[in-house]
Amino acid sequence: MIKLKSVQDIEQMKLAGALSKTALRRVGAMVRPGVSTFELDQAAEQVIRAHGGKPAFKGYGGFPGTICASVNDAVVHGIPNPDVILRDGDIISVDTGAIVDGWVGDNAWTFYVGNPTPELEALCEVTRDCLSAGIAAAVPGNRIGDIGYAIQSLAEAHGYGVLRDYVGHGVGRVMHEEPNVPNYGKPGHGVKLEVGMVIAIEPMITMGSPRVSIGADGWIVSTRDHLPAAHFENTIAITQDGPAILTADHEGPSCSLYGGTI
Repeated sequence: MIKLKSVQDIEQMKLAGALSKTALRRVGAMVRPGVSTFELDQAAEQVIRAHGGKPAFKGYGGFPGTICASVNDAVVHGIPNPDVILRDGDIISVDTGAIVDGWVGDNAWTFYVGNPTPELEALCEVTRDCLSAGIAAAVPGNRIGDIGYAIQSLAEAHGYGVLRDYVGHGVGRVMHEEPNVPNYGKPGHGVKLEVGMVIAIEPMITMGSPRVSIGADGWIVSTRDHLPAAHFENTIAITQDGPAILTADHEGPSCSLYGGTI
């Protein structure tokens, strides 16, 4: 069942969203060659707890980390590890989630490590544009398929793959609510978007095939052809005035970090 949120609920969710974005930015500022994904995880947890929040991912379904840290051909759900050291030319998807007063904020960004190749930069830029296109389609009266089509058509126009196995989702007092929000679809199809819906839109785009496998740890999702993937995400509310990004810094301007303006 889809749970619609009131105006007051959405205002409260902005606090969780802002804290999740603060943690994401802190991690992004640390991304450089020689840093371990475990160090990034520790920093994110420190930020979230210092601001009175709880890590949304830690313990969720048994996941051990505060962030998901997915490097290069890893798409999502990478477990932070002191032995995973970032190298110049890598890209890393960092997914953070924070709980504030029972509400969840969920967002992700793919950061450059040092100096990526032009091909990797292009993949990240298009995936970021896919997120913007998906958000722009999230208006009352449109349907879930309109969001998916906006993402899919842009990614495939650049020759990239679009994951089918993992999708966006509703967000509220739990991290995953109805409806599912695929990154592919047909215009005019799927659940109708209503004022009060809160959803996470998260394009997961691959340089090659969209086919993926789950690693031996039961979590990490990687491309089968071992080509890189990018992942960007924001939690948004459907409002009468259009989509409102809840995972934003509501106390100041955006900042530019590696993979563009968060």
